[in-house]
This record gives sequence, structure tokens and C-alpha cells, in this order.
Amino acid sequence: FLTYRYFTPESDKSAISDVFAVVRATAAFILAALIALGVSKWKLGRVSPMLWLSTVLIVGFGSITIFLQAPIWIQLKPTVIYLLFGALLLGGVMRGKPLLKYLLEAAFEGLNEAGWMKLSRNWGWFFFVLAALNEVLRRQLEFGDWIAAKLWVFLPLTFITGLLGMNVEGI
Repeated sequence: FLTYRYFTPESDKSAISDVFAVVRATAAFILAALIALGVSKWKLGRVSPMLWLSTVLIVGFGSITIFLQAPIWIQLKPTVIYLLFGALLLGGVMRGKPLLKYLLEAAFEGLNEAGWMKLSRNWGWFFFVLAALNEVLRRQLEFGDWIAAKLWVFLPLTFITGLLGMNVEGI
């Protein structure tokens, strides 16, 4: 968000300048993700599954953002990712495999299988809620306001959900 604001010219508040700022911020985010991957490999000797997944998504979807430079794609991208995560997590729960366990096991040592199932289920539904909320805000807000909502609405909701997830039985 701060990188986006940095690249947004003060004198030009057009949609084109907003998209240009998002593209430049995305390029910076891709670079930061790749550096984090390298530092993890260098310092720890390995890369966690969560960091691999994050980097693949950032580079993949970020590259599409840079290539297309379309406001609609920038706004639809979170919906696509949220729907994908929600479907994967709930699909895993329906198959009896809590997929969050494979990504976050080190962060929740001691969580039993039932706890992992609840955590995966709760986050799966949460991602579907985020997808719906993103679509409502995308249709109701101007592009710059939608960008701000990503910080001031989605981030607090994610933190709150994470804190509530700490109360899952089995932790």
C-alpha cells in the first residue's frame, strides 16, 4: 500500500496513474518476494512450503498484473485467489486432509488433527467471505478507494480471523 502511494503522482489522480502505480508497486513486491526466498535458502538452508506458495503466487499473479496493466484484473485477482484458497481448503476438509497443516505446521506445533480440520474449515469459509466482500467493494468503490480498502478492511479482518483461530480447540 505504501509503495502504491509512493508511486501515485500527487498531481494526476486518473485511473491510468493509479494502474501505473499498482504495476510499479507489484514489481517491487515481486522483487521483495524473490529476495525473501533467497535469504531463506541462504540463512536457513531451506524454504518453507508457505514461502514457496506465497512467492509462486506473487510472481505468477504479479507478472500477469504487470503484463495486462488492467484495473479490472488488478481488482479481480484477489477474488480469484480467495476463491482458489477457499476451494482448496474446504476440498481438503471434505477429503479429510487439512491442507493448512502442510503449510503452517511449524507455526502451530501441538495442534491435533481435529484442530487442523477446524482451522482449515474456518479459513476456507473466511476466504469465500473475502471473495464476496472484494466483489462488493470492487463494484461500489473507485479504484483508489478499493486499494485503500485492501489495507483498512481486509487486513484487519484477516488479523481478527487469525486471532480467533488461535481459539480453536486442540491448540
